[in-house]
Amino acid sequence: MSYMNQMNERSARDNSALETPTDKQEYVVQQAQPAPPNEAGWDSPFWSAGETLKLEHFRPEGSDHRPATFARLLYDETGIHGIFQVHDRYVRCRRTNYLDEVWKDSCVEFFAQPKPGRGYLNFEFNCGGAFLCYHIVNPERTAHGFKEFTKVPAEIARSIQVWPSLSPHIEQEITEPIVWTLRFFIPFPLFEHYVGSLGKPAGQLWRGNFFKCADESSHPHWASWAAVDIFDFHRPSCFGRIRFA
Repeated sequence: MSYMNQMNERSARDNSALETPTDKQEYVVQQAQPAPPNEAGWDSPFWSAGETLKLEHFRPEGSDHRPATFARLLYDETGIHGIFQVHDRYVRCRRTNYLDEVWKDSCVEFFAQPKPGRGYLNFEFNCGGAFLCYHIVNPERTAHGFKEFTKVPAEIARSIQVWPSLSPHIEQEITEPIVWTLRFFIPFPLFEHYVGSLGKPAGQLWRGNFFKCADESSHPHWASWAAVDIFDFHRPSCFGRIRFA
């Protein structure tokens, strides 16, 4: 049974997902100048300015495959630049369209909550660059998905840029070790469309989390930067602190 199906079948839910997040983890987003060229890789001088975080919390429901996964964020006046690096195996990538079920492929995710009480946005990318994005106000599960959420329309999501290192479609699972990266850019106006004016980012404190998953690979796994207290990534109460330098 897939991760999302298991989540939808959970019948007992309380309001703990809406509580104040913990402060166990903090990531500082450094300012970037200038914006990176499209070919800027993990080891480029541009990304060396960013702090590196590691996704170390693996859910016990997963397999024994625990890929080392790292991420970096940087920001400028226009938005957030991000990059993931994954030391992986059992890599697959079969979804190619916006809003496809990319979490079933080899996938990395960034969740961000710019303001308290305004919900959060989830950005989920498979290793080939297909992605989805929702604005989620109430992550409580119902028979039809989250209790209160909006799928970000394609005309708005088009402003998100994605640069994967792998091809957009991998039908046969890559079983040998492989290192792949995924770089993205999210403009601040996309956040503002859902949470209101943000002002200058310097000094702001957001909440969020980073994830790695692969629900339908031969070795499924679920990892996070800030630990989640149950088998569910959509836990704002578990979000860490994201501080803009």
